[in-house]
Amino acid sequence: MSLGRKELFALWWHAHVSWLRATVYGALMIRPRSGFRYPFPRPHKEVPILLGEWWNANVIDVENEGLATNVLKTGPKTELADLLVTDTYRLRVNRGKTYLFRVINATLNTQFFYKIANHNMTVVAVDASYTNPYISNVIVLAPGQTIDVLLTTNQTPDRYYIIGNPYISQPTPPFVSTPTTGILIYNGAIESTPIMPELPTFNDTPTAHKFFTNVTGLVTSRFWIQVPCQVDEHMFVTVGLGLVACDLPRNATCQGTNQQRLAASMNNASFEFPIRLSMLEAFFRNVDGIYTTDFCNTPPLEFDYTNINKALNETIIMTTKSTKVKKVKYNATVGIVLQNTAIIGIENHPIHLHGFNFYVLAQGFGNYNPATDSRKFNLVDPQERNTIAVPVGGWVVIRFRANNPGVWLMHCHLDVHLPWGLATAFVVENGPTPSTTLPPPPPDFPTC
Repeated sequence: MSLGRKELFALWWHAHVSWLRATVYGALMIRPRSGFRYPFPRPHKEVPILLGEWWNANVIDVENEGLATNVLKTGPKTELADLLVTDTYRLRVNRGKTYLFRVINATLNTQFFYKIANHNMTVVAVDASYTNPYISNVIVLAPGQTIDVLLTTNQTPDRYYIIGNPYISQPTPPFVSTPTTGILIYNGAIESTPIMPELPTFNDTPTAHKFFTNVTGLVTSRFWIQVPCQVDEHMFVTVGLGLVACDLPRNATCQGTNQQRLAASMNNASFEFPIRLSMLEAFFRNVDGIYTTDFCNTPPLEFDYTNINKALNETIIMTTKSTKVKKVKYNATVGIVLQNTAIIGIENHPIHLHGFNFYVLAQGFGNYNPATDSRKFNLVDPQERNTIAVPVGGWVVIRFRANNPGVWLMHCHLDVHLPWGLATAFVVENGPTPSTTLPPPPPDFPTC
């Protein structure tokens, strides 16, 4: 993770080996330097809120089971907590105050609608980037996303439920909705049953899309940099599920369609992590054979991405394992259309890019049409973030400057999809100065 110019926000740290981040994570609270202020009234108090999970089994066993059978038979119980976990999270507040909630979705595979009964929230930042104030009675977070909201306690002193309700765009059986709850308690409120908010249904994609598309960037922030208009690298990247050939027919790992193994891919390349040497060390030491730089700018076959016939063309459904990356020059501007596909299944995919924030220029449903959809680009005040939920059956257009040398993973933040291969990486070449060149590893750098 690169903090770069970010100074005033909530981020988070987490493990990235197997499913260990189910419990190995925490908040990073970044506050203004002395003499600087938030671009909104100073809140009475800041409250970190982490959405997490309790699993009914060892998460490594659950992951291995899922890889072997393509099915997660053991599900999570979600939780809402501050930095200390209690049976039910309770937050006491004073009436007439404004609180800054730092909401972080740290779950493995669950997207959330987040509501507080009878209260509106004002979004002021997403993924460590300021936004224009956006008032909503619900916010939506995919795994990996963070949102800062202001909550003004202007209701009758009472007890109000805080609810994180799963957003599952396309549920697959067995599906059990496991909401997480906390209680907002006004000081002076009598002991009573908390007031329950009216919740969106678990598959309320219109509500999710409305929220995701109404957030815009705060151009008056001293951190704002104008969207680059000249694009050096144009990419069209399909994301979704598929199949890889089964090496042991009829065994437990081959329970996918046509008795093949379930996989995931970008542009029909299913990413496989190297085990002999890290990609970053291979880049620094110029070692061949760890990865290849032939990740395609477009999918190998153009098709109707979001309306797939059941009689699938093998060229579309089948993929192969590889460690293909995209190599770009330092400071190049990269524009990417992320196109969801309906191969095998169709769902909302939160795509996270390491090392950079990107501008979200537009998003919509169906197949991306460059002739018409490019007219929808917001080049004035788009939201800037590091994780974007590609709509179910839809697309997103993002743009970023490759000004951070090294090797940076781009992957789906639904962790069930990462070991299946829904990832690639960007190799950003060194710049012309020492400060734009990847530094050497430390003297005590461990070796495999």
